[in-house]
Amino acid sequence: MKAEIKPRIDLKNRTKLETVIPLKTPLIINIDPSDKCNFRCKFCPTGDLELMKKTPGRLFGPMDFDLFKKIVDDICEFDQPIKVLRLYKDGEPLLNPHFAEMIKYAKQSGCCDRVDTTTNASLLTPEISLALIDAGLDRVNISIEGVTEEQYLDFSDYKINYDKLVENVKFFYENRKQCEMIVKINGDTLSEDEKQKFYDIFGNITDGIYIESIMSCWPDFELNGVEVNEDRGIYGQQLKEVQVCPYPFYSFSINSNGLASACFIDWARKLTIGDVKTQSVKEIWQSRELKDLQIQFLKLDRKSHPICKECGQMTHGNPDDIDAFASELLGKF
Repeated sequence: MKAEIKPRIDLKNRTKLETVIPLKTPLIINIDPSDKCNFRCKFCPTGDLELMKKTPGRLFGPMDFDLFKKIVDDICEFDQPIKVLRLYKDGEPLLNPHFAEMIKYAKQSGCCDRVDTTTNASLLTPEISLALIDAGLDRVNISIEGVTEEQYLDFSDYKINYDKLVENVKFFYENRKQCEMIVKINGDTLSEDEKQKFYDIFGNITDGIYIESIMSCWPDFELNGVEVNEDRGIYGQQLKEVQVCPYPFYSFSINSNGLASACFIDWARKLTIGDVKTQSVKEIWQSRELKDLQIQFLKLDRKSHPICKECGQMTHGNPDDIDAFASELLGKF
């Protein structure tokens, strides 16, 4: 197998947040090209159509390209480029017909060091692959939802041509140029033979490959028949709950309708901190709403927050622990 076994995030070379925050410029901004998905995955709120109909603030469609350009232009107002512009949040990015143009506009703006995305690759044709690569995409994470067509239908309620999916992933890999590719799968529902099959299928047509564990980020969303792994975190790490959520200290998200969320897993739009249609991105990063949340966390008071108190990301998915520095950092705010 040529691929390196590694997760979609860098667990080894992470910035020590306690040495850099508060940050004048965020490290990462998530932008959602589309908050709609063509899959109905059991673990994901976006896949629950009835729930989406009842959720205020969900556009359930693609971000307007002119709004995206305004956001990128705003990001250029920071003192320095952000590290990563992450074109992914709640939905399937390839459902946005302007996705390649979005990548190209961001890359040519100089507002960010890297542009990456996550896709289920079901819509990834050779033509689209070449467009994304030529636009300058730096990294793509491909989510695989099974090793057979039957597993896709059961887990994601999607009828896929598995051979064509593999063929399209291979095409991207063979033409990727500057773009790094990571292929990952949820492994808790797979047998050992199926895990080996996953490695056999994709291990030579990607740069990185990883088998993740299932977690539940959302205390207000009940997984549909999928059990959370209580032995290990999503990346195989030991389970440990942190009191200080580190994410709002270095990142925030912009939803497809322009509403800004303090958190990239805020599917219900309950952590809104601004609106890029009426504010600049820099204003939102410096907003009172975000600062109040940061201060509450540094006071080790996350457990009293109505939305954040039971977040599964803080036990199963969080790669950073700044609890020991909370008091010191609070003084800087």
